[in-house]
Amino acid sequence: MENISTAGQIEDFFNIKPQDIRSFSPLTLAFIGDDVYDLVIRTIVVEKGNAPVNKLHKRATAIVRATAQKKSMEMIEPLLTEEELAVYKRGRNAKSYTKAKNASVADYRIATGFEALIGYLYLTGKSKRMFELIKKGLET
Repeated sequence: MENISTAGQIEDFFNIKPQDIRSFSPLTLAFIGDDVYDLVIRTIVVEKGNAPVNKLHKRATAIVRATAQKKSMEMIEPLLTEEELAVYKRGRNAKSYTKAKNASVADYRIATGFEALIGYLYLTGKSKRMFELIKKGLET
């Protein structure tokens, strides 16, 4: 189990039959990608040092909001493979039935594409690539 992705470990432990990720809707990928990205960012924030929870929350929220994800996407888009770009565009162009709270519709759609990409990389076990792209996106 040492070289299995977290998603793969969850599948194994809970006896979940692997699915063809390519058949998932882009909004399903964004659904999981949103939380995976949030977990990565919260881990980074916590690992940088102990602080009151309110401060940790504010630090993480500033990074995971749609406008920040849009900026990250602008940094990483030129680095994407054709496959990754296709996943991003499917997510960006998906018809979402939720509205952005503190972002424009355009920024929200780009953030949805970003989250779909993160979800796709997570579910396909490409954690190293996911981390590389997140790190590059955080350089903004």
